[in-house]
Amino acid sequence: MDNLAALRAACTDTFAGNGLNRPAELLASISPDVEPDIYGAGGVVADLEREVAELLGKPAAVFLPSGTMAQAATLRVHADARSVRTVLWHPMSHLLQHEDNAHARLHGLIGRTVGDPARVLTLADLRPVAEPFAALLLELPQRDLGGRLPAFDDLAAQVDWAREQGAAAHLDGARLWEASAGYGKPPAEIAALFDTVYVSFYKGVGALPGCCVAGPANEVAQVREWRKRLGGTLAHLWPGAASARQLLPGALAEMPERMRHALDIAVALEAVPGIRVVPAVPETPMMHLLLPTTPAAYGENARRLAETDRFWVSPHVAATELPDVARVELTVGSATLRHSALFVAATYRRLLG
Repeated sequence: MDNLAALRAACTDTFAGNGLNRPAELLASISPDVEPDIYGAGGVVADLEREVAELLGKPAAVFLPSGTMAQAATLRVHADARSVRTVLWHPMSHLLQHEDNAHARLHGLIGRTVGDPARVLTLADLRPVAEPFAALLLELPQRDLGGRLPAFDDLAAQVDWAREQGAAAHLDGARLWEASAGYGKPPAEIAALFDTVYVSFYKGVGALPGCCVAGPANEVAQVREWRKRLGGTLAHLWPGAASARQLLPGALAEMPERMRHALDIAVALEAVPGIRVVPAVPETPMMHLLLPTTPAAYGENARRLAETDRFWVSPHVAATELPDVARVELTVGSATLRHSALFVAATYRRLLG
């Protein structure tokens, strides 16, 4: 175990997301009477798939071990049905930024970026596109923009436009649960706009890794076949599914409180000199912070906090184009709720030295 991992292991608290996520805590999220699946069929996997389909108002759902696997396979299904390989997405789409070009290398898909990297996609950005495309992918919220959401009316208009072009609309809903809190709408009302919806269970929910794709039965059945081809139909998928089934209801019930706490934290951070919250008023239970420091200085202060207080805040922050400004993401989860907004602000004041 390296020094940083050992330092984290010695910490006893955090306000980041859903907490320190110790292996024992994650394993405890699996009910002792769980009914296992066999190669993804039956048991708790089938139970979770039925419940997620109902939650999202879709005819069917399939559980997969990885979002990278799930979304590219879903987009391939849409592309194969239309004999078109192009997919439209925002320049900061997770598939483009964080998945090592899997969509192209594995499925022959062509991603076309549309819109400004610094703001959410709008209908006005889409209208000039003349090229035929198989699907429009929209990420809610836009994680790399600090959890921003488009206006709901414009979101609906974007989906309508895609359908008018003969394309499918796919939702990257890795954080749909947070988007639901931001819009003040149930997940099914948002999902109803889209043909297919991907949701994650290890992020905001805090479960073991795993996800679902929901949509029409025929398309979900094709994604299920691609799960097998891509090596995702493991002999047993029940640990991730059982963890998700146990933790999802509580996380959903907690999302409005997380949203309120995010707003309180943003207000409290206004008192810390030099910190800028992005967006200034959080639109979901997450935000980005622009900090008047360097990654090296911030990392050293975070390590010192862990050593002295046994309190964990990741020492990793991103550099920006400005030499003395760093960017960090703050996700408001169940661990964040244990700490007041003033405590969060005071901690960042310490991290800035």
